[in-house]
Amino acid sequence: MKVVVIGGTGLVGSKVVERLNAHGHEAVPASPQSGCNTVTGEGVDEALAGADVVVDVSNSPSFADDDVLSFFTTSTANLLEAEERAGVQHHVAVSIVGCDRLPDSGYLRAKVAQEMLIRESGRPYSIVRATQFFEFTKSIADGSTIDGKVHLAPVHYQPMASDDVAAAVARAAAGTPRNGVLEIGGPEPLRMDEFIPAVLKENGDERDVVVDEHARYFGTELDDDSLVPGPGAELGAVGYREWAERRATA
Repeated sequence: MKVVVIGGTGLVGSKVVERLNAHGHEAVPASPQSGCNTVTGEGVDEALAGADVVVDVSNSPSFADDDVLSFFTTSTANLLEAEERAGVQHHVAVSIVGCDRLPDSGYLRAKVAQEMLIRESGRPYSIVRATQFFEFTKSIADGSTIDGKVHLAPVHYQPMASDDVAAAVARAAAGTPRNGVLEIGGPEPLRMDEFIPAVLKENGDERDVVVDEHARYFGTELDDDSLVPGPGAELGAVGYREWAERRATA
């Protein structure tokens, strides 16, 4: 089976390509660097020639509200149209747990718009909604920093290793279309205002932390269950400590 992975040179995409190839599929990464630009449409038809499945793990280069909305809607529309021309039988897209519950976030609104295009396209599809990655813990802290202090809400979230994300996406690509959503998350829920400061301290980052129930995450306030996957979610096997040890060894 030939699988084209849009964004296949990135953190998750490269792991998806590796896993699929290891299981006997022909997985091919596609990105602007390889001549496939899903925003302009340049090279998309050529990249999708002969593909059975398309996996989209691409991301917007800008997180500004208008930019990210334009990226996901334009890119997804171009992909879906090219898939129809190429006879692709399965569209797999990575989205975010909680995106449909947090309309105040421009980024998450853009992911909802992307999901809607996929659902309404008539193409066979699987949407994999993932929780946040361990790899982005510092990025969350950086984005939550105001006047040198990290502002975090006292809520739970369920971060996971990118390896577990890639494994779930690869399984979805190799399987039959769900024509629905699969949620995936880390092994256990963690308090954001406890876990992130602990990780920062462990890595020598001594920024002060402000626990604030109105602290924003990608532009939105959070409830305790906003970022936690629901019943029936697939949970990853790798916890933070194991992930950190693997990373240190690597």
